[in-house]
Amino acid sequence: MVSSPDPSRPATPADHREIDALLRAAFPGADEAELVHQLREGGEMLSEVVTPWHGRIVGYYALSRMRAPDGWACLAPVAVLPAYQNGAQGVHLGSQLMHDLVTSIRSSSSAIDTVVVLGDPPFYARAGFSLERAARLSSPYPIDHTLILRPGNDRPQAELIYPDAFG
Repeated sequence: MVSSPDPSRPATPADHREIDALLRAAFPGADEAELVHQLREGGEMLSEVVTPWHGRIVGYYALSRMRAPDGWACLAPVAVLPAYQNGAQGVHLGSQLMHDLVTSIRSSSSAIDTVVVLGDPPFYARAGFSLERAARLSSPYPIDHTLILRPGNDRPQAELIYPDAFG
């Protein structure tokens, strides 16, 4: 019988060391781990969410405050320990993380009305992010890998200014 991870929960300062290890295992190099440190230190982090399983953190995502447009957030990074990626252990943990995020954003009364992500379009589109709705945005990053999640069906025209940590 396949077990399932524990419910995702907000990260705590006690999780930071394990989050750092997860990011260093999930990505080549230390860029994502350093990004998270800088977002925390710069006060740009809105929320961090972890998914525990068998007593360890196996999934993670962070939302940071975009400098512009106002009220928008940036999703980065999203990470799953390699041993739990691509349906390993019988669960698609990355998809579950994105489902948890989308559910949280849509049911929340937070000031966040739009989430931007730079990444693999098919993966994020399955979670409800839209490449087409982001087509009129201007960004320092490739627009063909920029997706948004927001209510409605408009195609906003705006300049994306990421948190300083992305610089």
